[in-house]
Amino acid sequence: MSRDTEIKYRAVTAFQRRIANPVTRRLPLQTLLETTGRVSGLPRRTPVGGRRVGDSFWLVSEFGERSQYVRNIAADPRVRVRLRGRWHTGTARLLPDDDPLARLRVLPRLNSVAVRALGSRPGLLTVRVDLDR
Repeated sequence: MSRDTEIKYRAVTAFQRRIANPVTRRLPLQTLLETTGRVSGLPRRTPVGGRRVGDSFWLVSEFGERSQYVRNIAADPRVRVRLRGRWHTGTARLLPDDDPLARLRVLPRLNSVAVRALGSRPGLLTVRVDLDR
């Protein structure tokens, strides 16, 4: 990873951790992804943007495998997703072979712009959550 990419990663994650996530987690209609902490075993809630398509929820991680929620998914793929104020359980799948830039074109525009602006292009990673029925 280049020095500039590392600086961007540290700045974005610090902003998300200290300012953006604590605020947006409290918004009643914000989509949240709840994973189980790979070390603590505690629930970890992360505001995400994405779209439900049938029985799946799709999102793109701006820092791919460096994102803490992606690392948590790799350790335990059972997750919950809060969509429009309602919780759904499911199994998350990391899709490194999916084209994340193409995926962003079909996801909500505002979130897709933010992921492109804040993320690292080679680090983008598509995540699909297969929701339980």
